[in-house]
Amino acid sequence: MIEVTRTDQYVRNNEKRMPFHFGNVVASEGAHHFLEIELEIDGERAEGISMVGIAPLWFLKDPDRSLPEQNELLIEVFEAACEHARELDPEPTAFDCWYALYERQAEWAEGRAQPPLLWNYGVSMVEQAIIDAVCRHEGITFAEGLRSDALGVEPGRIYDELASEDVAEYLPDEPTREAAVRHTVGLGDPLREEEIAPDDRLDDGLPQSLSAYIAEDGVDHLKIKLSADPDRDAERLARIGEILEESRLESWFCTVDANEGYDGVETFEEQWERHANDPELAPVMESVAYVEQPLPREEALTDATKAVLTDWEGRPPIIIDESDDRLTSAGRALDCGYAGTSHKNCKGVFKGVVNACLIEKRRREERGEYVMSGEDLTTIGPVELLQDLAVMGALGMGHIERNGHHYYRGLSFLPEDLQETLRDAHGDLYRRHEEGFVALDVADGRMSFGSVVDAPFGRDFDLAPSRFTPLSEWAVDSMYD
Repeated sequence: MIEVTRTDQYVRNNEKRMPFHFGNVVASEGAHHFLEIELEIDGERAEGISMVGIAPLWFLKDPDRSLPEQNELLIEVFEAACEHARELDPEPTAFDCWYALYERQAEWAEGRAQPPLLWNYGVSMVEQAIIDAVCRHEGITFAEGLRSDALGVEPGRIYDELASEDVAEYLPDEPTREAAVRHTVGLGDPLREEEIAPDDRLDDGLPQSLSAYIAEDGVDHLKIKLSADPDRDAERLARIGEILEESRLESWFCTVDANEGYDGVETFEEQWERHANDPELAPVMESVAYVEQPLPREEALTDATKAVLTDWEGRPPIIIDESDDRLTSAGRALDCGYAGTSHKNCKGVFKGVVNACLIEKRRREERGEYVMSGEDLTTIGPVELLQDLAVMGALGMGHIERNGHHYYRGLSFLPEDLQETLRDAHGDLYRRHEEGFVALDVADGRMSFGSVVDAPFGRDFDLAPSRFTPLSEWAVDSMYD
């Protein structure tokens, strides 16, 4: 039996090297929350940690609330999840703990200002710490925990069609140990070096423009943000296509993400067809593998949207992301004509595993085009990125959106000893940059993370979050000092 006996919360402010755009909002500051959890597992003590960004903009997107107000709501969600975890009755497995916490948090959130995507962020934060503690206590990797049932995943608890199914049946025999970096091309990111104004140029040893990333890191997988403004997007897609054709890349792979930007499915269909039939956009449009979350979450899964998508002949593969805010959202999306969903740890580790099983089952039975993608929410070290990659590897992802290394200057925001600890423990994933700081090691557009796959839930080193600021002593305003 597993019981949560202690939850301690800490925060560290981390400076971004450039702002990041989430649809119509911009994040220029960064802070990260660390949870240290203590479990009692069959009478023995076990500890685990998790790390999540204090970044509510993607979850909430409320233009009527200031960023500090949104951050306060997020902290309330974190504190509630920790309190609810401590109040849970002992449960047989990590999956049972997560499921009970999800139900308790959902009950608490009813009638409050937090949408499901936001209040579940607190659940996933605790979930990741519980998984970390169980894997470390048992001395197993995350993939081993899934396949041996040590984590107790029951996909039939979410989808009836997966009742009595073994998750190992639908997951790769072996985890992925390397993957292509799908580089995020944000709406505010410069495409060429000459576009960067002198006052905006970063002299920090890392690429800044898209052309520089292609030249220096060899990235050939792109995730391109769309604004839902057809003229602006057409002009930008054409310029990206020119850069790709001018590069020395033999081929390239693209996805596009609208972050809920289109106001309705008819508008999206009209603009997509316009771009798809524009020969000047062909270098990008012909390489697009799928479209991510074009519609607002309140419109994405309606019957009206379903009618348009299912009647749209030749529609591109479309997946949900922000709409994946309930346990059964992926199933509803498939019924509405979507090709699948994304995985992010912030939406739930076990939910993502079950979604992957559902999508693989449908693919085998129906032989259709289904997508389970690996996306990023600017995950970075020392913990968040590693736990993310442990799950991505177990799901067999061959390419993964990675943007944390783009918007932060490697691990330079961390103390030197912690940077070196990560490099020593995970030397395939991190390298010592020529300017002295530790950074993600991207070579020929790929990253290797076998050491992450082989570690208990991704982390092959010890970390005491108590070296950071206790949440009780941290203030939201400190992010902006």
